[in-house]
Amino acid sequence: MEALATTDDRLLGGRVLLRQPAQGYRVAIDPVFLAAAIPAREGSRTLELGAGVGAASLCLAIRMPGAAVVGIELMEPLVALGRSNVRSNGLEGRVDLVLGDVREAIPAASFDHAMANPPFVEAGRGRRSPNPLKGAANIEGDADLRAWVEAAFRAVRPGGTVTFIHSAERLGELAARFSEGGGGIVVFPLWAKAGADATRVLVQATKGSRAPTRLSAGLVLHEPGGAYSAAAEAVLRHGQGLEV
Repeated sequence: MEALATTDDRLLGGRVLLRQPAQGYRVAIDPVFLAAAIPAREGSRTLELGAGVGAASLCLAIRMPGAAVVGIELMEPLVALGRSNVRSNGLEGRVDLVLGDVREAIPAASFDHAMANPPFVEAGRGRRSPNPLKGAANIEGDADLRAWVEAAFRAVRPGGTVTFIHSAERLGELAARFSEGGGGIVVFPLWAKAGADATRVLVQATKGSRAPTRLSAGLVLHEPGGAYSAAAEAVLRHGQGLEV
């Protein structure tokens, strides 16, 4: 693959420096909300599956000083950019991005939390972008949704959490897969605006829990005029965590 043209961007109101490809998959708000939903504490270890250039991992590490994050990413150019981002943000020793497939062996029960923003579209559906990075980010490859969920639950210790952000269209499938690994499932909708359908959902479960499923009130992203709501701004600009 040819050298990537990149842009230098910022997240969390400038607290996170992010270099990313100028073309193809571009980081939006999903990884920021994903990171905000992780109940990490000082000394905890979180695994990010499909880390890309490290956006969610970096946001989590900045929001929670003392927490460690390991990200696994299949695309080598993104891993290289992600490692550069780790250095640019001074997070060496707390954030580590490694090249690998989510289906590869991850030490079992070695993390307190796992998070993922997997491809939303099933393999065989939709038109794959000619840009390989965008295509891999949007449409499932050899690893389907079940493989992503199984890898996440395998990686966390009993009592640890698994959190995904995904398309609301696949909520039924995602919840079914989560129920195979844990309980206490919480569905946290991200409403585009008040009165509109949710297009994104955060789904979180606790490994080994038998607690019932709960539908959260979620969060409204936009005001009627299109600006971000105050609740969304608190997450996106000020690094506030979410109580899922």
